Amino acid sequence: MSKVSIVGAGNVGSTLALRLLQANLCDVVLLDVVAGKPQGLSLDLSQAEAIARWRIHGTNDYRDTADSDVVVIAAGVARKPNMTREQLLQINSEIVRSAVPQILSVSPSAILLVVTNPLDAITYLTCQVSQLPRERVLGMAGVLDSARFASFIAEALAVSPQDVRAMVIGSHNDLMLPLPRYSSVSGVPIQELLSHEAIAAIVQRTRQGGAEIVKLLQTGSAFFAPSQSAMVMLEAILRDQTRLLPASVCLQGEYGLRDLCLGVPILLNKSGIKRIVQLHLTEEEISQLHIAAQSVRPNTLPA
Repeated sequence: MSKVSIVGAGNVGSTLALRLLQANLCDVVLLDVVAGKPQGLSLDLSQAEAIARWRIHGTNDYRDTADSDVVVIAAGVARKPNMTREQLLQINSEIVRSAVPQILSVSPSAILLVVTNPLDAITYLTCQVSQLPRERVLGMAGVLDSARFASFIAEALAVSPQDVRAMVIGSHNDLMLPLPRYSSVSGVPIQELLSHEAIAAIVQRTRQGGAEIVKLLQTGSAFFAPSQSAMVMLEAILRDQTRLLPASVCLQGEYGLRDLCLGVPILLNKSGIKRIVQLHLTEEEISQLHIAAQSVRPNTLPA
């Protein structure tokens, strides 16, 4: 029986718990430091999903997460208007330093999926603190950014999003790298369907996708799309699907980069990262990827 623990019962964590239950994918443990919050949410979720064959348990105790197959780290402060993901680093890094040892003390074989921002820096810190093989630590950003890119492409062309395949790599910030050459509609490259100017506008909107939602909400940040993106990754792991998805991973020479986490395509299955896929990028794309890496590197913290 599969078990996923979610650390952080905020909007992303609780929505992800609901998605997992609705998919009948696994048992779920929802953990938070706030007394009563995960218990109340779990009680509500269990009543909403009374016919599901899986169970949910709310707790403030890491011991209840024991023997998890995957632990999702979704705890932390969310962005506010005019606030960058990097400004969250100091607060959220302390949460990770506390959570990761407690997670691994009871689930030493778990895969760690990071959702907390700033995503690339927090994923790298998780690698450092956990000392796990890099195959078992990954960050959820590329799936989300690619979903935003695909959504905007579908909107511009007035086509079903189901027919759009998009790829975004690099940093989970304003220097992320949407790749039009690797994006298509039912196999047709988007360069054959959209003008250069239209693609440039979509690329820029994708880079600002999270900030656009934060500005509109005024009191919070996105959680429906992030939780669904995490769900896609969890399904690939728990169902051993071996999917090609972009994720933030610790690079050790790939794309000429080392000692940081950045979004790149991977093959994802029950073992975690099966393989990092190296795309044939143009000189301009490589240059942009390295610029994105330089924006992340100052935020990489030692364990």
